[in-house]
Amino acid sequence: MNKPLEVEFLPGAKRYFKSLKRNKPLLKEYRDIIKKLQLNPTLGTEKSGDLSGVFSVDIRYQRVNYELAYCLKRLKTARFYLIIMAGTRENFYQNLKRYIKSSNIER
Repeated sequence: MNKPLEVEFLPGAKRYFKSLKRNKPLLKEYRDIIKKLQLNPTLGTEKSGDLSGVFSVDIRYQRVNYELAYCLKRLKTARFYLIIMAGTRENFYQNLKRYIKSSNIER
């Protein structure tokens, strides 16, 4: 069995997850997805165009669509994936493009 990949969170994702402290069921949904991605990072859908190299996973919770965006990285010592952004589906991809551009994230 493969060793789970390491996870790194960008500041925007960290803030979002910190804001979910009071919504423990939704936070658990995200944690479950992240655990699955550690074992199989290809579960998400790879985006194209401006977002090529970025993968996303849909999460449906209480009839609301949420997204989790990440990209795979390979360092000399290990492979890991980077959680770029998480949030509701509304304007998610516009905000993601803006965030990636302002952060100069290499994909």
